Amino acid sequence: MAIAVVASRLPVHALRVGLVRMLGAEIDGTATLYHGFQVRSARGLRIGARANIGDGAILDARGGLTIGEDVNLSTQVHLWTAQHGWDDPDFAYESAPIVIGDHAWLSTRVTVLPGVTIGEGAVVAAGAVVTKDLAPYGLYGGVPARFIRPRQSPKSYRLAPASAKTWWW
Repeated sequence: MAIAVVASRLPVHALRVGLVRMLGAEIDGTATLYHGFQVRSARGLRIGARANIGDGAILDARGGLTIGEDVNLSTQVHLWTAQHGWDDPDFAYESAPIVIGDHAWLSTRVTVLPGVTIGEGAVVAAGAVVTKDLAPYGLYGGVPARFIRPRQSPKSYRLAPASAKTWWW
């Protein structure tokens, strides 16, 4: 949608968030949306408090997308809730929601496929492709993503809200 593309390029953060909200997304007032993100079907998008959405992120909410509190999505993270059935004789469209738990961190160029839940506090290493649910408080990496080691739990940190970023314009 042209409005979503315009929203991602606006130089003022409040305008970016406001336009995506006008399209139906629920975005907490403390979340940060960096430049160049893409949103597909904003009505299915929920972004929690102090979540950071990195530049170049693709947020496909056609199947429903929930991003928890204090979640960090690094540059060019792709969250896909819809795709074609690769083995379907009719190449049918299918969709399923993605849920990302509080305090999760998806590093640069992570791809998450439809129907995945990423547990609270999970970390996904750069370039990983997440095809299945990830348990809370683990470090995951690879293609497809697999468990590497546990992460200390619980996490109580709070990421800085957009208003606290002095470089922000």
